[in-house]
Order: sequence, then C-alpha cells, then structure tokens
Amino acid sequence: MKTTFLKKMMPFAVVVMGISGAFLTTSMQSDSNSASPRTGYINGPQGACSVPVNCSDIPGQVCRANGATGQQAFGKDSQNNCVELLYRP
Repeated sequence: MKTTFLKKMMPFAVVVMGISGAFLTTSMQSDSNSASPRTGYINGPQGACSVPVNCSDIPGQVCRANGATGQQAFGKDSQNNCVELLYRP
C-alpha cells in the first residue's frame, strides 16, 4: 500500500517542486535588477555637476564623493540640474 501511494504521489510532488522552483528563480532575478547603480555628480574645477560619483537609488546614507567626509553627490534631472537625492551604493 505504501509503494502504491508513493508511485502515485511522486510525479505530483516533482511537478509542484518544479513549478515553485521556477517562480522562486524568477523572483530572485527580477529583484536583483531593481537596484540599479546611478551616477551622481559633485562640483569640480570645470563647474557645477562636473565630477561623476557612483551612487544608488536605494534609500540609506547620502551619497558622497570620498566616503562620509566628501561633498554630497546629486543626480541630474531632465533639465540637467543636479537636484536628485542619491544614496550610497
């Protein structure tokens, strides 16, 4: 009786595990793409917003040029003004 039960339930269990694995893999892939790096800018010798700095969109500590002591970096908006608040990557 146990062997009959296992023979009938095994294909169902494999299908359920396969489907759940596919959904988990898809959700992990889409989550990693949502945290895209952004380029922030600080004032430099060439003028305002002239020096690029690596930043992020994910809220946290404010993005700065040299760690915690440098100038605060801002992202450019549609008119090329440095006004967008960015965060550390």
